[in-house]
Amino acid sequence: MFTGIVEELGEVTAVENLGDASRFRLRGPLVCEDAKHGDSIAVNGVCLTVVECGDGEFTADVMAETLKRSSLGALEPGSRVNLERPMAVGDRLGGHIVQGHVDSVGTILDRTPSENWEIVKVSLPAGLTRYVVEKGSITVDGVSLTVVDAGRDYFTISLIPTTLALTTLGIKEPGDPVNLEVDVIAKYVERLVAPTAGPTEENPK
Repeated sequence: MFTGIVEELGEVTAVENLGDASRFRLRGPLVCEDAKHGDSIAVNGVCLTVVECGDGEFTADVMAETLKRSSLGALEPGSRVNLERPMAVGDRLGGHIVQGHVDSVGTILDRTPSENWEIVKVSLPAGLTRYVVEKGSITVDGVSLTVVDAGRDYFTISLIPTTLALTTLGIKEPGDPVNLEVDVIAKYVERLVAPTAGPTEENPK
């Protein structure tokens, strides 16, 4: 589990095509400090498993399903990425509960700069609209953010200078894709209050 508090702005150093998957090599000295084979690291909000790690870099395999459901397929050597290690038990939950399971890809629609912050408008796929509410939480490229305005096909977020300087959201431009993960609690609530789809052992009728 992650919190959406980005630890490091890393960089893709190599991408290897494996046919039905890709192997990424990424530079991230901070997240590599204690990483080892089999550990998880979130890359732009996608939970990936470390294959090898050394000299401030790590490799991770990305299967076709992940490439299809996220923006990782658009990465190339030189691309900057948000990196976060999993939360340790007992740590403070600085953002919100983030699984690293991307729901869909949105697109940066517009950026409105201000003196001390910037408002960013992001497209919202129809299937996610019901999970996004004003003042609720959403993860954008692995960054835990608060929704400012929730429309039917878009939402806006307000970015402080720290977020602009230390994450990819400071360099994304209109038209660029971003990974979206909605609040998992909203999904569980929906499931719990939804009517039973059919007969069960407890209710055979």
